[in-house]
Amino acid sequence: MQGHLSVWLVKHGLVHRSLGFDYQGIETLQIKPEDWHSIAVILYVYGYNYLRSQCAYDVAPGGLLASVYHLTRIEYGVDQPEEVCIKVFAPRSNHRIPSVFWVWKSADFQERESYDMLGISYENHPRLKRILMPESWIGWPLRKDYIAPNFYEIQDAH
Repeated sequence: MQGHLSVWLVKHGLVHRSLGFDYQGIETLQIKPEDWHSIAVILYVYGYNYLRSQCAYDVAPGGLLASVYHLTRIEYGVDQPEEVCIKVFAPRSNHRIPSVFWVWKSADFQERESYDMLGISYENHPRLKRILMPESWIGWPLRKDYIAPNFYEIQDAH
């Protein structure tokens, strides 16, 4: 079953895949990495002016990495804002996804955290560097195939 946003995207010739609805009835769409930036701009112009959250996860060991965007269409006088969930999957061999920082500034720290924990490279992000782990940290801690180091550095308690 397709939601009204999916129908609108098909009508305008924008490639995507409908993943149905989540438990709250929010439409979920899959967008290819190469199409994501242009569709993000179109969604912003269409009225999805608020990036509620961005997160990422590892689908399976050695499998795809997913970047998930929860967008909201906030309008004056509307009690129940319209929401959509966008999933962009990238293979480990080419874990690059266009950054939407220039569309929604709130993607800044959220994309940096996804980079830090899973190693997804957000192209054209202005400050893509580690935000939680030390710069010298090797690997991506939230990947399912991550092997934890044998040591733990004791931090100063000052």
